[in-house]
Amino acid sequence: MVAALDEIFREEWGRVLATLIGILGDFDVAEDAAQEAFAIAADHWPREGVPANPRAWLMRTARNRATDRIRRDRVLATRLDMLVAAHRVEVPMNTTTFPDERLELIFTCCHPALAIEAQVALTLRTLGGLTTDEIARAFLVPERTMAQRLVRAKRKIEAAGIPFRVPPDHLLRERLDAVLAVVYLIFNEGYGGRDELAAEAIWLGRALTELLPDEPEVRGLLAMMLLHDSRRETRFNDGELVLLGDQDPSRWNTTQIGRGRAELDRAIALGGRGPYVLQAAIASLHAEKPCDWAQLAALYGELARLTASPVVELNRAIAVAEIEGPEAGLRIVDGLGLDDFRYLHSTRAELLRRLGRTDEARDAYRRARELTDDGAERRFLERRLTELAGRTGSDSDPAAPR
Repeated sequence: MVAALDEIFREEWGRVLATLIGILGDFDVAEDAAQEAFAIAADHWPREGVPANPRAWLMRTARNRATDRIRRDRVLATRLDMLVAAHRVEVPMNTTTFPDERLELIFTCCHPALAIEAQVALTLRTLGGLTTDEIARAFLVPERTMAQRLVRAKRKIEAAGIPFRVPPDHLLRERLDAVLAVVYLIFNEGYGGRDELAAEAIWLGRALTELLPDEPEVRGLLAMMLLHDSRRETRFNDGELVLLGDQDPSRWNTTQIGRGRAELDRAIALGGRGPYVLQAAIASLHAEKPCDWAQLAALYGELARLTASPVVELNRAIAVAEIEGPEAGLRIVDGLGLDDFRYLHSTRAELLRRLGRTDEARDAYRRARELTDDGAERRFLERRLTELAGRTGSDSDPAAPR
């Protein structure tokens, strides 16, 4: 029962919260009501059984809780009328028609009046259900900084009266960069082991292609997600992380790879040369055996030129190491200055290990382990430390695509 409840909660959180925000126009009230509804469900459903329509049950309970709070707070009296009106007309529970309330939420959060970092963070918190700490780690900032950023974003939306709706066509593209960044980060968080978030991101990617069918970066993002997700079943074995070089290609989802490449072809046909199209091309190369490292290095170089991202440079260093040797890759890694980024240290450790610099490699693996909360990654790094003394080299590296 616990596993079934967890699955329902993961599937319904974004929809329920998005609907409540649309009704109330207040992120905090909506989030509190949703949390209470889910807590009540966790208490009642194991004893009484899961209702036939879990989302409708959660929505009714959340609306009742929100009504109680609004009645206690006279400052929010005008919102009670909105809630009562919504209570008379059952909120549609359509799971297939596009667009739905989740897309409205993402465009509300990505209003240009907010700084783009706040847009992305707020959507990850509300739609993705990520904790403040998880979002802070995604942005490489302290949790306190992220908490303050989220509070300011919510207040600005309320003070400015930003509407909860998909904007008209002529305004869509001014929000597109932030929307794509949100979907990308939701997928990235899900790719680390939260399959429901990866599925949500892919759904949003498909919805965006319907909304903006001729936008190459939208196609590129969807292609990249489909191609990476095609290897989902091979990334872990009995809970242990399996690197790309050690995965069994015969178990990859070839249908999904085909769909991803079709989206990539469409993006290129539309003239796409942006960051997401480049990442999709990189993902497509990773789905080939043997891997063309020279072409990968060139694509990563172009992506680094567009984004000026040290994380992209880290991935280019991996490709360069495969072509020119670990010393060449290490020279790039040591100039990146990502001291709090665990994959820099795990990559550096692998390159040092290949060079036979065992003591330095051990220190780098330990630093990566200190920065890693993920259990599977920690166990992987611990295995590397255990194996370090007796091994000379490997074709896999901890920062390689997984």
